[in-house]
Amino acid sequence: MKKIILLSLLLLGGIFTTKAQILQPVHWSYAAKKINATEAVLFFKANIDGGWHVYSQYLKEGGPVPTSFSFKPSKDYMLTGKTSEPKPVVRMEKVFDMEVGFFENEVIFQQKIKLKNKQTTVSGTISYMTCNDQKCLPPSDAEFSIAIK
Repeated sequence: MKKIILLSLLLLGGIFTTKAQILQPVHWSYAAKKINATEAVLFFKANIDGGWHVYSQYLKEGGPVPTSFSFKPSKDYMLTGKTSEPKPVVRMEKVFDMEVGFFENEVIFQQKIKLKNKQTTVSGTISYMTCNDQKCLPPSDAEFSIAIK
């Protein structure tokens, strides 16, 4: 009987440990809007769970990992400028001993592209780091694929 109880406790502990390891407080969605026949805007929306935040693309060295976008090269389109973001919340974070810019609840990043074909798919990776007031998660990557028609 003691073995069954011990086994049950170990299994329950394993379930809780596994669940804790897959904590994902940021949920990404993607869209595109054609501006005209040769231009489009890509939208990268992060819905962020309460209490968590995602960092700006523009941070000083020595702090958290900034959000970054990498686009798979293609002959079908060309990036126009840098990926834009709204104005972040800026505050001192004790963990990093510096002021950092971040976003809470949700943020939409935008990237303009010049189209060389009427239809294409833009793919790549978003790298980001998320923290709350108690801990930071290791940097994560989110792959995206956005069809433009």
